[in-house]
Amino acid sequence: MTSQTGQSPTTDQISRAPKVLLHDHLDGGLRPGTIIELARAVGYESLPETETDKLGIWFREAADSGSLERYLETFAHTCAVMQTREALVRVAAECAEDLAEDGVVYAEIRYAPEQHLDGGLSLEEVVEAVNEGFRKGERIARENGRRIRVGALLTAMRHAARALEIAELANRYRDSGVVGFDIAGAEAGYPPTRHLDAFEYLKRENNHFTIHAGEAFGLPSIWQALQWCGADRLGHGVRIIDDIEVADDGTVKLGRLAAYVRDKRIPLELCPTSNLQTGAAASYAEHPIGLLRKLHFRATVNTDNRLMSGTTMSREFESLIDAFDYTLDDMQWFTVNAMKSAFIPFDERLAMINDVIKPGYAELKAEWLFRQTAVTSGSRGSTS
Repeated sequence: MTSQTGQSPTTDQISRAPKVLLHDHLDGGLRPGTIIELARAVGYESLPETETDKLGIWFREAADSGSLERYLETFAHTCAVMQTREALVRVAAECAEDLAEDGVVYAEIRYAPEQHLDGGLSLEEVVEAVNEGFRKGERIARENGRRIRVGALLTAMRHAARALEIAELANRYRDSGVVGFDIAGAEAGYPPTRHLDAFEYLKRENNHFTIHAGEAFGLPSIWQALQWCGADRLGHGVRIIDDIEVADDGTVKLGRLAAYVRDKRIPLELCPTSNLQTGAAASYAEHPIGLLRKLHFRATVNTDNRLMSGTTMSREFESLIDAFDYTLDDMQWFTVNAMKSAFIPFDERLAMINDVIKPGYAELKAEWLFRQTAVTSGSRGSTS
């Protein structure tokens, strides 16, 4: 897309631009200071660092390993301090606050209820606590002059055997803040087809689900997620690039799976910084999102795990803007893609696009136009 402004947005504009986030893990986005305080409250003594700055650095360095399995190990510490109702409410509320502060107007945050039962909570109590936290965070954001809506995605761990149970839980709370279902965890050795009963159940209930696929494992994972399980979206899906050939003269040929994904407008929940950490991409400039955007796949930009990646939605866009010279029009394209792909009703998605996202970007573009007009007028005045 050629921008009307023809100029990259400023850091301030990136921060203020309306953003939509579809792929972010609740246990991957805690504030380091919160982890330390919660650890003290519950007597958890295994943190690698007890100073806020040092702990944040440790998480980023531990995650920056090039291995998805090593990356997932960092969650032992965050999950350890998320085992009480009070902790879950606090973490969820701070998540909503932090995202709103970063200009996110709509977010779907995923977490695995089965990982928060060690303190005696039931699955239902976990869901209700997280929902309470999201509503609290939304209220605090409004009080601070920000607007955000947060929906929850309930995740089942692909190495466990509780997918159907969690899918049923997601369905029970679908009118109370839970917008869909997901499976996550190491892909290799744990294909999504192990949980077909959960996906078949959700389809019968007309419910939504996304599947982590095409990050560490590749095209077979994507194919199974779509053609066997019927996923609405692909969590990551970055390895779809393996089914796209680019010739020396720049011509592009899509394989049958890549063509299917593009033709069916299947959303890709791309997470650039996280992909660099897990080895799915070598650099921002080499990230498949550049080609996928040019080919008009339904690409979206996401954070995955803000703590482990030391990132925000604004930082993700800053990195992509530096790598691909993206403009406000490109940011809007990614954001509208994400909002179109959200798991809330169509009329609500449309209202967010027309009443929040498009006006927000129009205002930012108008700032550039008037600034350029002022510069031009000043130049004319100085020569007359």
